[in-house]
Amino acid sequence: MNAETMNVIQMKRSRIKELWEQELGGFKTETSAMTPHMYNELNREFLDLLMNHVSLGDISEDGTLERFFDKVLRANMPLEYITQGLQTYRRIILEVVLEEDLNKDVAIEIYREVDYWMDPILNKVVTNSSRLWERTVSIQKSALLELSAPLIPVFQHISVMPLIGTIDTERAKLIMENLLEGVIQYRSQVVLIDITGVPVVDTMVAHHIIQAADAVRLLGSTCILVGIRPEIAQTIVSLGIDLSLFPTRSTLQKGMEQALDITNQQIVKEK
Repeated sequence: MNAETMNVIQMKRSRIKELWEQELGGFKTETSAMTPHMYNELNREFLDLLMNHVSLGDISEDGTLERFFDKVLRANMPLEYITQGLQTYRRIILEVVLEEDLNKDVAIEIYREVDYWMDPILNKVVTNSSRLWERTVSIQKSALLELSAPLIPVFQHISVMPLIGTIDTERAKLIMENLLEGVIQYRSQVVLIDITGVPVVDTMVAHHIIQAADAVRLLGSTCILVGIRPEIAQTIVSLGIDLSLFPTRSTLQKGMEQALDITNQQIVKEK
């Protein structure tokens, strides 16, 4: 920005602050647990950073704004808060500058200059927020995958793998890896795959389950498929899927009873 425009902005700082607080004070969000005091402090910090960048006459390369934007997003504030704040600041600057007695050519030049100054900041916000979102989604996806297919030992030589949600190719690969590693680690003679929480069993899902059962059998263990609801059984039959190669049971309890028989174990009630 030219020196004249920057001087006007600095002289009108109080006016800018007043208009800023009016505009941003009405911004409401249900996604953040911030108190009104915390929100007001955030607004003040936001305005101070923007005013400091005006005094520098350009976008600072020290990363201050980027760190602030990251902090805002990590506080669960929506991206709209940042974009609305920047657009509000752009509009307020133009308002206070054009309150001065300026000719048409100067006013047009100021509009262009403010746009030239603000657009790179907006671009950085979008870029940084996209990267943060992608990184967060990637971390969450990895964490969910790690927890989505555990093999749980419940009795000696008996383990259970509860499956919940949709099974795609990537998850099926993880299921297979966890299943085979768990069978060896826990020395499981019987593995119960519980599909009670799987909403849809189509040809692809059934194929992955059959592959898992075959792999378990190659290790010398028995795989029992449990949690087959009536609608799932009907789907399996209508698709012509052959599950005759390994035992199936309607509930985990019935599957556990068979697993105890296979391993020559029984549960005895104490008198």
